[in-house]
Amino acid sequence: MSVLLVGISHRSAPVSVLEKVAITDADRPKLIDRMLTSSHVSEAMIVSTCNRVEVYAVVDAFHGGLAEVGDLLTKHSGLPLPDLTKHAYVRYSEAAAEHLFAVASGLDSMVIGEQQVLSQIRGAYASADAQQAVGRTLHELAQHALRVGKRVHSETGIDRAGASVVSVALDRAEQVVGALAGRTAVVVGAGAMGSLAVAHLSRAGIGRIVVVNRTIARAARLAETAAGYGVAAEAMELSRLTDAMALADVVVTCTGAVGNVVTLADTHRALTERERGAEFGTAERPLVFCDLGLPRDVEHAVAGLPGVTVIDIETLQRDPAAGAAADDTAAARAIVADELAKYLTGQRMAEVTPTVAALRQRAAEVVEAELLRLDSRLPSLADPERDEVARTVRRVVDKLLHAPTVRVKQLASTPGGDSYAEALRELFELKPGAAQAVAAPMEITAIGDRAGMLLADADIALADDFTASHRGDEQGQPA
Repeated sequence: MSVLLVGISHRSAPVSVLEKVAITDADRPKLIDRMLTSSHVSEAMIVSTCNRVEVYAVVDAFHGGLAEVGDLLTKHSGLPLPDLTKHAYVRYSEAAAEHLFAVASGLDSMVIGEQQVLSQIRGAYASADAQQAVGRTLHELAQHALRVGKRVHSETGIDRAGASVVSVALDRAEQVVGALAGRTAVVVGAGAMGSLAVAHLSRAGIGRIVVVNRTIARAARLAETAAGYGVAAEAMELSRLTDAMALADVVVTCTGAVGNVVTLADTHRALTERERGAEFGTAERPLVFCDLGLPRDVEHAVAGLPGVTVIDIETLQRDPAAGAAADDTAAARAIVADELAKYLTGQRMAEVTPTVAALRQRAAEVVEAELLRLDSRLPSLADPERDEVARTVRRVVDKLLHAPTVRVKQLASTPGGDSYAEALRELFELKPGAAQAVAAPMEITAIGDRAGMLLADADIALADDFTASHRGDEQGQPA
């Protein structure tokens, strides 16, 4: 069993495609359940953020698992298979682990070094675990990825470029409206991204925050958080969004809703209200939308209105502030490489352990059989003598097995180390079912930066499409 990753992100697809593939918190449990009922998937986890959707699945066969995950994403997004494969990337086994470690470190984020992705991975793991969709393989992978992310942020300065997409969006907004200190902001959405927006706005000295949400209770809780920062704050229901926008300088949207939350008509009405409030100095002030939703929260046509600026995910993709210093990025990649080596060593050691246990179990069975044979041939042998013979035989067997079992564990930590465990199974006729299924996992060529070749089953078009589409992308993009 190995880990298969199928993903689509801001690096591989335009926002229009990301919007179709986007998986909400409500969608995620249903999709995981569907994966677990398929024939090749035994564990599953979905990481879904404002700029990526990644499905991690533990599969017993690459092609079968890829076909099932691809079918799931195709049905969910409504995209034809060729359109999906054109923008998707695939990682398998070692390459899947390396990619998740890079994501957890912020190396693959739109804003290099952002820390929010750590909580998103943690949330994805918790959601899958609550559905009992996580077994030993994904548990160890996710927990190690979280440790890698924490180590990168504590040992490098990679997060100096900005804490998140929110910080870069607000920096762009300041270029339009001026300093945020003393101004009015509207935050639409009271989830994790909304909370992050409130924190950033408060640190920027915003004068007033209005939290708008479908559920007024959640909006009120986030408004209380803003008030705790010393900011004047209030909560409004979504039906009053136009009233809130009429006095706003900046509107941050991050709802995760399927359709547009801010429409052209809403914005027209808000601008009309601003004109009526000219005596309060609001009419001539620009209005900036920071649309961080995926799918988009703000209707596309809003950007064409006079005095209105829309900063969305597509805009942020081109922002140079999303980069990090080269030295910090290199240091982060070195940590990822180091941790990947440790993780793979641990996995290979874990894979060989059942073989060693099976070998010792087999030896113990042979010893016991021979002692029974000794009893039948020398029934008059006294107990002290029999015990001494038994101890001697067991010591001889232990000494004979010590060197090969220690050595096979050492060799297991090297590339191709599973071949030594396979040799033990062949030489000692250890059955696959012995000692917790000691058979080695199916070996399939990995797709990743080090794969160097395509998986070549011509009758599996999906695998070929995914692989062919992204070999070039994998050479130049972060793992």
